[in-house]
Amino acid sequence: MKILDLYIIKKFLTTYFFAVLIIVSIIMVIDYTEKIDNFIDNKASLHAVLVDYYLNFIPYWANYISPLMVFIATVFFTANLAARTEIIAILSTGVSFMRFIRPYIIASSIVGVLTFFMVGWVIPNSNKTRIAFERKYVVGSYYYSGRDVHIKIGPHDYAYMESYDTGSQTGYRFSLDKIEGHELKTKLLADHITWDSTRRKWSIFDYRVRTFLPNGKQKLTYGTKIDTTLNLLPKDFESTYQIHETLTNSELERTINQIRSRGADGIEIFLIEKYLRFANPFAVIILSVIGVIVSARKSRGGVGFQIALGFMLAFLYILFFMMSKGIAQSGGMPPLLAVWLPNLVFTGIGVILYYTVPR
Repeated sequence: MKILDLYIIKKFLTTYFFAVLIIVSIIMVIDYTEKIDNFIDNKASLHAVLVDYYLNFIPYWANYISPLMVFIATVFFTANLAARTEIIAILSTGVSFMRFIRPYIIASSIVGVLTFFMVGWVIPNSNKTRIAFERKYVVGSYYYSGRDVHIKIGPHDYAYMESYDTGSQTGYRFSLDKIEGHELKTKLLADHITWDSTRRKWSIFDYRVRTFLPNGKQKLTYGTKIDTTLNLLPKDFESTYQIHETLTNSELERTINQIRSRGADGIEIFLIEKYLRFANPFAVIILSVIGVIVSARKSRGGVGFQIALGFMLAFLYILFFMMSKGIAQSGGMPPLLAVWLPNLVFTGIGVILYYTVPR
């Protein structure tokens, strides 16, 4: 049976990589057609388009469509085996259907491990270059438009800015409060605060500090300028366009912890990205097994119906996934449940199909 296992694994992986190559090529052509005007208008060089953008575009989309392509490749390859009565010959030797599925699980596990490694470390680093290109040549200039920004920058420290200018890296109407328990200990008010990129410190201008003493009295201090370090950086006000896709696993974990420590909003998209990186490899295996079950039966009408059924199930999976992801991003569902719910539902569908679909 080892020879047959190797045969199925080889055919599975060959079909999968061929399908990914074809689909990614089509996506690249469509993407280029849509963005060529941006490339021309913003004077993007040929080297930047080909190397910085499309060279990093390929692994991103190859990983993005990986679960779908595994499913389609499984259905196509297995349906052809069934049409040539090869599966009947295998099962007639006394091989159980579960034993027949084993090489598919091995092959899809190989793809799943590769997917996890790519999405955890390789793709985030390539996305740094790709998304930087998109910001410069496609999305356009970014200006921070937030107003009345409140940020927790320490266990007892809370910063506030009325507005922030990304060009000059300056925050206006700045305040810094130190609160211990329910008591306000100090309050700093300043006209503006500017980032010193050379010294990597903040310069606070025209400030006054009110210190609340234990005896109920207050101490007031004035000044024209003071330099200080804060758990606050200009990157906190930079464009967040697809930033979650540029973070490696360790960077993503640090970002999530930082957002939690500050009590800031917008953590859902980072949690979804984190859980997706662990859920996608399992999705590859689940969809591969379902693909075998729905396509292992020889059909009198040929493989067309089985391939169509495979596409329909793949479409339902994507639709279900997009709906649950959208609900989680809006805060209507816990991110962990939203990411794993499609896998859990389709695992149940796979079990039902295994016991109901004739083979």
